[in-house]
Amino acid sequence: MKIYIDFDDVICETGIAFTVMAKELFGVDVPYNEVQFFNLQKTFGLNDEQYTELMRVGHLPENLLAYEEAPGASEIINKWVDEGHEVSVITGRPFSAYEPSRQWLDNHGLERIPVFCVDKYGRETFNEGCTYSMTLQQLYSMTFDFAVEDSPAAFEHVLHFENCRVAVYDRPWNRLAEFPNERFQRCAGWQDIDRMLHTLK
Repeated sequence: MKIYIDFDDVICETGIAFTVMAKELFGVDVPYNEVQFFNLQKTFGLNDEQYTELMRVGHLPENLLAYEEAPGASEIINKWVDEGHEVSVITGRPFSAYEPSRQWLDNHGLERIPVFCVDKYGRETFNEGCTYSMTLQQLYSMTFDFAVEDSPAAFEHVLHFENCRVAVYDRPWNRLAEFPNERFQRCAGWQDIDRMLHTLK
């Protein structure tokens, strides 16, 4: 199978880290389990300047490298590769975050997994000349059989992959989301995601 995996809050615990940063930077105390929106500016009630600063700090290399792994992620992803699946990480992180993202994957034993930065959320322009940079149209030209996502804002992207089944990693900000169709299934964590994949084989 060809497998698409999102990075933040799927492979690593970015949301937890951002709640800590929002408190440290702005005194905004929103417990992780009360993060209602994928849009962190809305979640934390930040103005544009504050949100820009939160994103800057959150994407500093030292912070990207420090994010904790989602329990079981690297073990199961490596198992999939060993089973012969073709796995790619498709992230909406800015193109400038590629190097520390690549290093994080390597540090967590995921050296065999390619990572592509795609402007999923309309935040920046395409970075031409980089093999790791991809436009949405390039992404849509790919094929995937299975995807792992957490963001309701990204559901529209995986809908472009015909017959692709989607494991929605259960997170506070997607619990009230309506799934586009029956191909989407909520999963509690990586063990649950692995079971879903193997029911499709």
